[in-house]
Amino acid sequence: MTSEADSARARCGWESDFPTFSEAEPRIVRISLEEFLGEAGDSQIRAWDDSIPKIQVETGKVVEIDELAEQYTAILEYELPMESRRPDVVLLVNGAVVVLELKGKVEPDQADLDQAAAYARNLRCYHKHCTEREVHAVVVPTRAPGYVGARDGVYICGPASLHQLINDLQRPWEDGPLTAEEFLARDAYCPLPTLVQAARELFIEGTIRPIHQARAHTQPAIDEIARIAHEAASTRSRHLVLVTGVPGSGKTLVGLSAVHNPALDDLAVERAGGKPPAPAIFLSGNGPLVQVLQYELRGAGGGGKTFVRDVKNYVKQYLGDGKAIPPQHVIVYDEAQRAWDLEQVMAKHSLPFPKSQPEAFVDFGERIPEWCVLVGLIGSGQEIHVGEEAGLAQWRVALEKAADAQSWTVHAPRKVLDEYFGPDPQTGAPLPCRTEASAALELTVELRFHFAQDLDDWVENVLEGGDASRGQDLAARLEAAGYHLRMTRDLEVAKSYLRNRYAEAPEARFGLLASSRDKVLEREWGIPNGWHATQRVQLGPWYGEGDGDQRSCRNLAQCVTEFGAQGLELDAVLLAWGTDFIRVRDLNGTEEWSNEYAKRHQRGSHVKDPFRLRLNAYRVLLTRGRDATVLFIPPHPLLDLTAAWLQANGVKMLDSGQPV
Repeated sequence: MTSEADSARARCGWESDFPTFSEAEPRIVRISLEEFLGEAGDSQIRAWDDSIPKIQVETGKVVEIDELAEQYTAILEYELPMESRRPDVVLLVNGAVVVLELKGKVEPDQADLDQAAAYARNLRCYHKHCTEREVHAVVVPTRAPGYVGARDGVYICGPASLHQLINDLQRPWEDGPLTAEEFLARDAYCPLPTLVQAARELFIEGTIRPIHQARAHTQPAIDEIARIAHEAASTRSRHLVLVTGVPGSGKTLVGLSAVHNPALDDLAVERAGGKPPAPAIFLSGNGPLVQVLQYELRGAGGGGKTFVRDVKNYVKQYLGDGKAIPPQHVIVYDEAQRAWDLEQVMAKHSLPFPKSQPEAFVDFGERIPEWCVLVGLIGSGQEIHVGEEAGLAQWRVALEKAADAQSWTVHAPRKVLDEYFGPDPQTGAPLPCRTEASAALELTVELRFHFAQDLDDWVENVLEGGDASRGQDLAARLEAAGYHLRMTRDLEVAKSYLRNRYAEAPEARFGLLASSRDKVLEREWGIPNGWHATQRVQLGPWYGEGDGDQRSCRNLAQCVTEFGAQGLELDAVLLAWGTDFIRVRDLNGTEEWSNEYAKRHQRGSHVKDPFRLRLNAYRVLLTRGRDATVLFIPPHPLLDLTAAWLQANGVKMLDSGQPV
């Protein structure tokens, strides 16, 4: 049986205390790293031969000046569990963890700094022994003469001064430094999965990896849905449950987890003498999300198609047959605020008795024998399609029209009940059903962005014309938390940054995004955001495949618009800003957002508020990256004020040109 020590060694190329590392023959260390990686190219071997002796000298100096240093640990090529990324060196010192990223150059670039910052951030967020200790990111340009300073929360230090920096970064810690066994333990590091990874784990294993910080923010909503379902079954009642959340707070994961929650297994009801169907079903009106999840689960005997269903086909099936009864008692509808109004349903379906989608689902719920629970997952400000603009107000109307409205109870956060389900603002008439407020149904923590709490507020400030100084403060807090907002007016600079940053992370996903309404990007800058180009994108491979597949997002060749990005995520996005939503200045010198330049290209004569659809589209595009958002603002005069506004809100320029 493999011992825990052998298992720990399998997660890194070298691990030893400082004295052992500093005194080891460099060739022995390098051979250990080669054996760990399996295939190391000539350039990698030369880099090790150049850097290992320098790091050994510096750890030896730490031993000379710090009597506790004999207990410190040096770990080289540590492979982050469940990921493909490897920090070059991790040093476990008193009260701190120091991550070194070695670069064979005199001066690091922004991608080097952000790569190191991301390693430190991930350890802080997902390593159970690092959450209370200080974790420092250090870029070591191996050709730099000494200590350079700190930029963007990352130390820059040449090899000759590294021992002093390590000494300065230590903190008093009663329990002493972390041990290698603690740091390398199998369950010590557990990163937050992407939505696709989580869906795969849930489908195959029946559960999602336990992230201690994430669970505290999402499990209460999952438990509340299960509680309401059991209440509905025992009281023979009907319930509408609305789960709200900021972008990236895990709404879809909550819905998927609720549907596949073992706590619902006892609610399966036998129908017509046959085998009881699953008690719950997950529906999504987000076609791209359905495509991507079904693509990722395609090898599971076709199971991906039953794991998540398209809401349009579901509505067509049961609305087309007024007597058909859905077999499930719990129906989860993702992005329920985007439900189609009556006009859009009539435009997309040929039905004898069409209804808005909320009216249809309330009708379906009343057909289900004895009890039902409709769960709507609600994201704010993300209505981007024609027919979605009525939002949550439609669900109130649907309940008012219900055949048995008094049998329903609405569960939602207090502010949702007050705004949409209180007395009628015109007549004062109360809603003809019960309401019950639940704080557990409001998701407020932005999990997708590695617990960086301020991205939604920053986007709101930028798009709603807030104060630039507040935007700067929010951007600074995001930077400190390890989330990076970057900008350039040179497309190749943006592409180079992403390729360099993720060169050592083949599993990372970064891609090109742009608004569907801009007509300048494709014509003048070669960004294929036009309708014909985006229709050729295969979303499953675009999100799921790596460098070896020409369809992969990592090639930065194909572009996805807000319609293909909503509800999905990448590690980083390259967002090309279009002329369809720009800053303008009126005759009085007041700045504001405008969509007038491209308004004539808005399709659909029944668009109620084209400006709001554009604003929401950019809200979606700005919240797709887990690690970073890189903005390409074309050097077009129409976009100068936009670039200036973004920079005033704290977005950091990538290139060394003059400030906008």
